[in-house]
Amino acid sequence: MADTTGWVWHERYAWHDARGLMDSAAPESLFEPEPSLESGTTKRRFRNLVDASGLLAHLVPISPEPAGDDVLARVHDRAYIEEMRARSAADGGDAGEWTPFGRGTFDVAALAAGGCIAAVDAVLDGRVRNAYALVRPPGHHAGPAGGCGYCIFSNVALAALHLRRDRGLDRVAIVDWDVHHGNGTQATFWTDPSVLAISVHQEELFPVGSGRVDEAGEGDGLGATLNIPLPAGSGRAAYLDAFDRVVRPALDAFAPDFVLVASGLDAAMVDPLGRMNLSSECFAMLTDRVMEAAADLCDGRLVMCHEGGYSSAYVPYCGLAIVERLAGVATGVVDPWLDDERTVAALPLRAHESAAVAAAAEVASRPWPRSSSR
Repeated sequence: MADTTGWVWHERYAWHDARGLMDSAAPESLFEPEPSLESGTTKRRFRNLVDASGLLAHLVPISPEPAGDDVLARVHDRAYIEEMRARSAADGGDAGEWTPFGRGTFDVAALAAGGCIAAVDAVLDGRVRNAYALVRPPGHHAGPAGGCGYCIFSNVALAALHLRRDRGLDRVAIVDWDVHHGNGTQATFWTDPSVLAISVHQEELFPVGSGRVDEAGEGDGLGATLNIPLPAGSGRAAYLDAFDRVVRPALDAFAPDFVLVASGLDAAMVDPLGRMNLSSECFAMLTDRVMEAAADLCDGRLVMCHEGGYSSAYVPYCGLAIVERLAGVATGVVDPWLDDERTVAALPLRAHESAAVAAAAEVASRPWPRSSSR
């Protein structure tokens, strides 16, 4: 296996037009139009910091290709695919709850899904050790019911299904640390015991009522869905507790052949669409943990697919910290938000946060019917 890290980026990812609330607010709201928070600027700034830091020179570029209709139809209804293609060729529209889009989005969204698939192929073929797919639009809210929450196609779910159906892997694990619940991913694998879908998110944020701790799958998939809803304000201690007490034991028990991460960076301490307190160094520590799990369980096979993250100033530093860990390269770039007085990075574990993790640990420890099939 090559001792390198792959990098997926395409300039067209920044060109997707997510026009935001102005397209869904009623006239009586008197909503003054503003740029969408889900913009290409944040992702391009992430990419540019990776370049300016010198890290990009250490990465192996992976060229994405658009996912075809047959691939997209593994999750999405063909009528939805055709509708997206037609409306994208016209003037755009709304793909679902909070998912406005403009002209040309279909091609970019298919390229995003294809970018995640290209990344897992590069790892599985031994061309790179691991990879980060900086794709856009995001995907973890999109599912069999269509688009949702800025997401058009279910990128990480489609990558998991590619690994299962085209590459012949038996078990794939998805760890989603976006601040919002990965409801589309969950819906895709609700009855599927071959994909472990873990979501660590802020409780009752988006979609409201989704991602509660007792949502664990159905039928053959009972127990293969694991939700860890954390209270608003959770920081490093709460997330590390969740990983150490719930995520890692679940991964160990499942024994995946490949680990995917839905890498949303909106649990960061200054994100406008979340109320969590992670810093860049926290994301680095979470990356260490998933890398250790992948090394122990599946020969290091790991791909991170970018999801949310809406602070154009801070996402680049969180993303750089992650990719530094993946590549094993320290650039020396200093996070300007971290200093001796910024104690939010080291928030202690509080009782209500520990209780939330304990509730998820109890669910994860149940002797689900699927346990005998591992």
